[in-house]
Amino acid sequence: MAKQKTDPNYKVIAENRRARFDYAIEEDIECGIVLEGSEVKSLRAGGSNIAESYASVDDGELWLINSYIAPYEQAKVFKHEERRRRKLLVSRKELSNLWNATQRKGMTLVPLVLYFNHKGRAKIKIGIAKGKKLHDKRETQAKRDWSRQKQRLLKDHS
Repeated sequence: MAKQKTDPNYKVIAENRRARFDYAIEEDIECGIVLEGSEVKSLRAGGSNIAESYASVDDGELWLINSYIAPYEQAKVFKHEERRRRKLLVSRKELSNLWNATQRKGMTLVPLVLYFNHKGRAKIKIGIAKGKKLHDKRETQAKRDWSRQKQRLLKDHS
């Protein structure tokens, strides 16, 4: 991961921070994403949101649903729809694993990060997650608070 941060082509476009709070993420998968030209230009300008989106397997294909990519103003003729379904690219084996997780195990596919990789290609990281109950969220918050307090105590004693 440290190699990607020093790479000049690596750039995080959108991040779903709420996903780790609302879901227990068991595994994550990097997927390619099929985009139109004006969408890529808009992503390079930084206009997107994946907070309300999710992924699903339909008819043997993986789709990203309800993700927002801002319209690109300079595109006169070839404009894109802002909230269209976008196809995600994964191998057949990963696709069957995702289908099993969602249909048989009752898991949810949550987008975590949308970014440009070191080659300059748009990628999205999808998490295979299970929804947290309210008491699980409270427990996570308590652990986070305790670790912060522990760090403060260690810092004060040093």
